[in-house]
Amino acid sequence: MAPRTFDILSSCSGREASVSGATQIRAGVLRPEIIVPVGEGHRAPVDRDERILDHGGSHQEGLVVGDPLRVIRAPYFGRIGLVDELIADLQQIETEASVRVLRVQFEDGSTAVVPRANVELIEE
Repeated sequence: MAPRTFDILSSCSGREASVSGATQIRAGVLRPEIIVPVGEGHRAPVDRDERILDHGGSHQEGLVVGDPLRVIRAPYFGRIGLVDELIADLQQIETEASVRVLRVQFEDGSTAVVPRANVELIEE
């Protein structure tokens, strides 16, 4: 588990929470989520950069060059790397769909262009 995620969950220890384990990888990506109501005397955790960190879903406003990520779809499934470039123009992929993509530099120095929806941000 990402240390930041662990820290946030630890700070909510003993509080009521709602958990949804629903996932869907295809169109309309769904990720598991945990909702902890902010009550009196508690402060909501705020991301250090106040960026949206969707972890691979349809909103990728949180990604910036240099961010660590994991590819979650073939042919690079499970590979770890860094965002090398956020390509602005839609690109046609193998399925003939036009999607937003990014270039990732893998740990071995190789690079690949992958759909943004096929990656998840690794929080440090």
